Amino acid sequence: MSEVMLDLSPGAVLVVDAVEWTVDLFEPYRGRVLLAGADGARLATTVRFLVNHPGCRPSSRSSRLPAADRGRQPKLLADLPPRRREQVALRVAHLLEVETGYRGGDPLRPGPGEPRPEYDPATTTVTQRRLAKVAELSRLRDCEPEHARMLALEHVSLRTLIRMEGRRRRFGAVGCADDRWLRQAGSRPSITEPIREAIVAVRAETLHRSRVSMRARERLVHQYVRERFGPDVVVPCYETLRQVWIDWFGPGGARQRYARSAAAAAAVATGTHVVVHRPGQVVALDTTLLPVKVREGVFGEPVSAYLSLALDVYTHSLVAFRLTLVSDTSMDVAMLLRDVMMPLPLRPDWGEDMEWPYPGVPAAVVAEFAGHRVAGLPFFAPETVTTDHGAVYKNHHLIDVQRVIGANILPSRVLRPTDKQAIERAFGGIRSLLLEHLLGYQGVDVADRGADPEADAALTVDEMEHLIATWSVQIWQNRVLGEHAPAWDPAGRHSPNTLFAAAMAQGGFALQIPTPELYYQLLPAHHVAIHARRGVKIRGLWYDGPALKPYRDAPSTRGGQHKGKWVVRRDPRDARFVFFQDPDNHQWHTLRWTGLPADGEVPSFNDARVRELLAEARQARPVATLRCRAAAGATGLARQAQPGRTVAHTGEQAAAGRARPRDRASNRRQRRPSKQDRGHSGAGRDKWPRAGGAVAVRAAPGLHRCGGHAPASSP
Repeated sequence: MSEVMLDLSPGAVLVVDAVEWTVDLFEPYRGRVLLAGADGARLATTVRFLVNHPGCRPSSRSSRLPAADRGRQPKLLADLPPRRREQVALRVAHLLEVETGYRGGDPLRPGPGEPRPEYDPATTTVTQRRLAKVAELSRLRDCEPEHARMLALEHVSLRTLIRMEGRRRRFGAVGCADDRWLRQAGSRPSITEPIREAIVAVRAETLHRSRVSMRARERLVHQYVRERFGPDVVVPCYETLRQVWIDWFGPGGARQRYARSAAAAAAVATGTHVVVHRPGQVVALDTTLLPVKVREGVFGEPVSAYLSLALDVYTHSLVAFRLTLVSDTSMDVAMLLRDVMMPLPLRPDWGEDMEWPYPGVPAAVVAEFAGHRVAGLPFFAPETVTTDHGAVYKNHHLIDVQRVIGANILPSRVLRPTDKQAIERAFGGIRSLLLEHLLGYQGVDVADRGADPEADAALTVDEMEHLIATWSVQIWQNRVLGEHAPAWDPAGRHSPNTLFAAAMAQGGFALQIPTPELYYQLLPAHHVAIHARRGVKIRGLWYDGPALKPYRDAPSTRGGQHKGKWVVRRDPRDARFVFFQDPDNHQWHTLRWTGLPADGEVPSFNDARVRELLAEARQARPVATLRCRAAAGATGLARQAQPGRTVAHTGEQAAAGRARPRDRASNRRQRRPSKQDRGHSGAGRDKWPRAGGAVAVRAAPGLHRCGGHAPASSP
């Protein structure tokens, strides 16, 4: 009977609901089975119950199985080394020749000279062919004993052939393998219970110490055994202890603090996994230093930026990101969560292939709800937001934010890097697929950094933001994911866009776009009083507007801790305005900083115009520098052409101009000469003329705007 079938013969062992039972009595004509437990209990059941029970299976310790397969998984042909597999193939060929007369087992594909007369199935019986095979192998053993020993066929009898044929039919080719070739691993007779206790105790002791070598651990094991069990207990050798330590606790290449963290995490591990099965169920947030130097928008200097990312764990979509020049704050996190809920506008230089692509909800419908054309990026209200334990995620402002958006901001568990592994891998993917190919890339380590990544920086902050947004919508959202797949199709090939489209087809899509008031509700609140003439004061600045006129110098009707105070919300990123909500109609009004000019006194100067002017200014800087150098050169020529200038002066200046860069730098770093030194050299008189001298210093026109120094010239 095959082992995949239930063996109900008396003595067979079955496992029913993780409990072993031995078949005591089997009545096939009645379909009754009597099972006996290890504790003497009896269970009367039926064949139908056992066959249809999902938790019933034959025990691996059943006496019906080969002794070598009891208590472990069945052996496979792939478990054998190559040399043993060749020997198994040769044994199978001998057995097939006995059974069929052909070593290949197929009469339609005979080998050279097959069938041999003594193995011809038309003229011989199976017993005659077996006896002929035994005689052939005996002659091989007598004539070439080394060859027979190498082929493991030096001891083959008639009963051996019959037994090998039976095992081949039952287990396949691996049944012809000797059980000694696949001995049971993992058992070490020298590791007795005292030795096991000593190894575990030494592990617990050295885990909280500084890192020690394996030799030190071996001495501690000897000491523990000698003090606890006496000198008569034999301790295994060093190599055995080292192998056991590696098998039980790993190779031990980690740092001590990380080894302690891993041990503490393993002690409280539950072994359960959270399966995310819809978009927005879990959104992971994190911030990292952008490994590419960018140029800031005012002076064009190379600076470092921070990339804040929001990743949907189910679809692996980059639903939102923020690029800031300083580390993220609670305000940045709030606006990032708002971006997750808002549709991304289609930018002017994006084509139609980057527009809303998901079936079920046409792009025109989404554009009508949003008021603009929408890019192909999912948006939804997040349910759970997973973060790390940074201070930016642990403040009162973010608690109000999660109440407003209706999400649960849940920090990841301590010592659980798998809680945020998806976004960490997303950062690595963005770095390898995009950022490494940009000028100004500075690597992940200082030792891998280029000679001058600051000088290589070419993109501004706005250009980098536009590049990441374009790449996210066009490349990342359509890129086939590697090992990530949904629970309903583990072996399929999916991209973030296809996963979101499939989720929309399965559970629908809630087309909910937040109202504009969400922006004001996410801003931090300040409780202030309204001054009769000056308005409200927030962070040392006064703000005023017509909306405060009915409430000037009047207390608010609010109670509680901020009794009588008015709530004014402020965007920390823009100190020019604050926002006040009218208590009568709940409309939001903008309060201007009193230091701003009145409306209409200055021309319109929006952010786009600011960027254009700054770009023009940066382009004009090299031209202005060249003009400065040209003016300085012309002034120098005029000085050389003045009367009274000797050839020695001109030669000295030419020599100074031809000086090495190191000498010129050292001259620039020289201190200003003292009064005694000024009169002893001609060069000193040229640089620092006396008050009564004939040489006056006059700045060339236009040099101060360029940051240059005016050369000395005579009137």
